Amino acid sequence: MDSVKPLAGLKVVELGTLIAGPFAARICAEFGAEVIKVESPDGGDPLRKWRKLYEGTSLWWFVQARNKKSITLNLKHEQGREVLKKLLAGADILIENFRPGVLEKLGFGWEVLHALNPKLVMVRLSGFGQSGPLKDQPGFGAVGESMGGLRYITGFEDRPPVRTGISIGDSIASLWGVIGALMALRHREVNGGQGQVVDVALYEAIFAMMESMVPEFDVFGFIRERSGNIMPGITPSSIHTCADGRHIQIGANGDAIFKRFMHAIGRADLADDPSLAGNDGRDARRDELYGVIDRWAASLPLVEVEALLTRAEVPASRIYSAADMFTDPQFLAREMFLSAKLPDGKPFKMPGIVPKLSDTPGEVAWTGPALGEHNREVLSALGYSAEQIAALQASGAL
Repeated sequence: MDSVKPLAGLKVVELGTLIAGPFAARICAEFGAEVIKVESPDGGDPLRKWRKLYEGTSLWWFVQARNKKSITLNLKHEQGREVLKKLLAGADILIENFRPGVLEKLGFGWEVLHALNPKLVMVRLSGFGQSGPLKDQPGFGAVGESMGGLRYITGFEDRPPVRTGISIGDSIASLWGVIGALMALRHREVNGGQGQVVDVALYEAIFAMMESMVPEFDVFGFIRERSGNIMPGITPSSIHTCADGRHIQIGANGDAIFKRFMHAIGRADLADDPSLAGNDGRDARRDELYGVIDRWAASLPLVEVEALLTRAEVPASRIYSAADMFTDPQFLAREMFLSAKLPDGKPFKMPGIVPKLSDTPGEVAWTGPALGEHNREVLSALGYSAEQIAALQASGAL
């Protein structure tokens, strides 16, 4: 692609590990920022060894670190910290997800960094934020999901809470971090060139997504509970099992959609029942309606259920596995699978870019780098000679 990327010209330094910080930096890298990932010389980011490994390296790593440059710095070494200081002096954004206080102990608190580089925007992702009584406690995404309210409402009412299938708390926090960084950059652009701190707590990132939970409790004393696959108060919308054992999500909760749906499955009596014309009436007869839909879905294989719902223009989707996605025309038309190669040349697919920008789309130029792959390139750009880089390596700073 020849178009200039929307974040081209920005330099981002990533001090994060695992998920929240690195995912935020990955988004910046996909849209043109130069992202320099600082890793420990002793093995680097632990994500390199998480989940499925290919010849010793996580397949997740090749996606999470795409378009990034990897350098190794020993931040316990004075010379390693000096390199980081030079790097940050010319950076636009620092993304970090250490426990609050760690950077301060290393001599890189906000006051120091702001004096070093007044234009720097510092994105801080942590379990509980940079203030409050819990700020010094470790807090992973699972803790944020629990404290932020998501886990309480996830699962079935007669069973304990469950997690979603991915590290959703970390990923949502990452998105807030990127949004905050772009807001801070905009402010810097129009209001005098000063950077600021973007403070994202994982539990707050989840809490911010909890819809009407707060006013419902404050006004009515209502606590939303687990409700399985249905949408409480919004009917019908649930997952149903077809005759072949496969599952489909059907969202027929719009008034006109509900009528089309009922006519399509041969229940004109329900379609034309005035008591079911609005959502409140349907929700009052929720169990009855779900019983009707369950029996209908169970009488047909998935493909026939899908075909009927498509003809009736009822929002629905089979519950996709990765295998379903790989052959789906919509995924393919939207270029949601990019072709790449592993270090040994083996081809593989990785997720496409989100969001789609019409004039300045993102792209993947390379997959996650080897540990310290860009040491020489980055340090040379900072003014270090080959001899100085070799000395830093020998001293243990790199």
